[in-house]
This record gives sequence, structure tokens and C-alpha cells, in this order.
Amino acid sequence: MDTDWHAWHGDYDQPDSALARRLAVIRERIGEALDAAPPGPIRVISVCAGQGRDLLGALPGHPRRADVTARLVELDPRNAAAARRTARETGLDQVEVRLGDAALTWYYAGIAPAHLVLMCGIFGNLSHADLQRTIATCSQLCATGGTLIWTRHRRAPDMFPRVCQWLEDRGFERQWLSEPGAGFGVGTHRFTGTPEPLDPDRRMFTFH
Repeated sequence: MDTDWHAWHGDYDQPDSALARRLAVIRERIGEALDAAPPGPIRVISVCAGQGRDLLGALPGHPRRADVTARLVELDPRNAAAARRTARETGLDQVEVRLGDAALTWYYAGIAPAHLVLMCGIFGNLSHADLQRTIATCSQLCATGGTLIWTRHRRAPDMFPRVCQWLEDRGFERQWLSEPGAGFGVGTHRFTGTPEPLDPDRRMFTFH
């Protein structure tokens, strides 16, 4: 049975749930990434953005909110509508929500390479081949010095260390990892390489 990704967001509203605790950590990491961004405009990409609770929760109170231009891509129309509503209600007119398949790279034309790329709730739903392809594409999405925030569960077989290695082989420098026993996995990596030109005809992944 396919996952209902709109209903899935309900766990965020349970304060003691792993998703709620993970969300708090991601928002903190977003704040740190915005603090570290160079002066001037900040481009943000959120892949499979859902309802945008991570960025849209971190941005309103941040001192650099006015510097941010963001593009959120989400396939579920109910989640996309919720993200648009939150952006509107919080005065974040510079946040664009696009309805579509976030695995298709053409959605990021014109905003990649970005200073902050969010890939949350993705890596745990991919085959190994798609995971490696997506990681390889991150060097097209991230600007030099940009931050990638990603998530992956720690259930057996624990792929978290391997994901870190694949990222680091691609020029991403480890910045912060959640503790193994946290009940979720969050990683922050900084891209130290030179971004590759965006291939607009690539499919990064298919959810499983």
C-alpha cells in the first residue's frame, strides 16, 4: 500500500514523536546554515519538501529571512497547498512552492547551485543505486561552501556511515551528525568542491 504522505505529517504534531524531535534538530541546523551563509542573497532548495515544516518553521524568526529565496518541490498537492499557506501566513513571499516530482532536476533550474539544500525524508526511501545517483547530483545542486542537510533512519542495516562516506567522496565535508541512539538520523555536510552544471534531464530517484 502506498504511503499517504499527507497523513504521514501527523506525527509532527506529536511532541514526543521521533519526527517531531528530528524536525527540531533540522530547524536548528537550518538556522546555523543561514548564520554561516555569506553576505547577500541566500538560495535554498528543498527536495520532496512535504509541507515545508523544516524551512518554514526556521525562517520566520531568523535575522536573515529577507536574504532568502527558496524553492520547495513537492508531489502531493495537499502538502504543497499546506506549504503555500504557511509561507503566505508568515509573510514569506520569496518562498516558491512548486507542485511536481522533486526527483526531476529541471525543477531546480534557475536556483541551483544553492547555499542550502534540504534532502529530508528521502534517503531512507531509495534503492542503493538511486541513493548514490542522488548524492552524485548534490554536487549540481549545492554551491561551493553550501550546506546540505539530509536525513536517513538508523535501522539495520544502518546505511548512515556509508552515506557519509559517499558524500565525503564527492567533496562534502562533514559538519554535524546526530547521535546514533537519537531515534533518527540527521547529517549536515558542507560542499567544498566546484558545482557541476545542472543536468536538467536527470531523474535522481524513485521512491520505494
